Amino acid sequence: MATSSSCYTSPISTGIFPNHQPTLPPSTSFLTCFTRRSPVGSLRSVSRPVVVSAAANAVELEKKAVAETPSKILPFRVGHGFDLHRLEPGYPLIIGGINIPHERGCEAHSDGDVLLHCVVDAILGALGLPDIGQIFPDNDPKWKGAASSVFIKEAVRLMHEAGYELGNLDATLILQRPKLSPHKEAIRDNLSLLLGADPSVVNLKAKTHEKVDSLGENRSIAAHTVVLLMKK
Repeated sequence: MATSSSCYTSPISTGIFPNHQPTLPPSTSFLTCFTRRSPVGSLRSVSRPVVVSAAANAVELEKKAVAETPSKILPFRVGHGFDLHRLEPGYPLIIGGINIPHERGCEAHSDGDVLLHCVVDAILGALGLPDIGQIFPDNDPKWKGAASSVFIKEAVRLMHEAGYELGNLDATLILQRPKLSPHKEAIRDNLSLLLGADPSVVNLKAKTHEKVDSLGENRSIAAHTVVLLMKK
């Protein structure tokens, strides 16, 4: 039996963005076809791939609308920093700008201050900026042996330039030796001074690594820092 087909197009609503329904071009209409097989006939509605095109166009239009919306000024920002250095004989062990007596110190391009490096990364992260290695690259001779206080002062400057101040800071040092209890207050006071913050909003903890891996074997030192920045 001979068959014949006919098709027509009609515009459709994507239903993807109910509050933002874009006007779609004619090529993104719904295509419906009817096939007649007998005098009675049977109708077959076929959804063509063109519907995918309609949804894709709607998504692109929505993306464009979002991209053109100015970003909000956040009332606060949170950042996390992490750093780790090898401990080798013949280097000073500097933590938070304080020289800690020990037979090993951090091997690094600068002074290897693991705490200050990690605090800098936390502040930069909260501001949505590149990490410390991009701003102060370790292949730049200018930073060879540099005091890490230079890095943290720049991070603080960027924080104030963006209109933020430190809400609070929580840092954790991880090392097997030496014990930091006798030095914690000096480290915290100096860190507070570098940040221009009250010591009450700067917290410092120290943990061993239970003699596990390089940290527990006194071959490395690590630090984690979380900062909360508040809009001025």
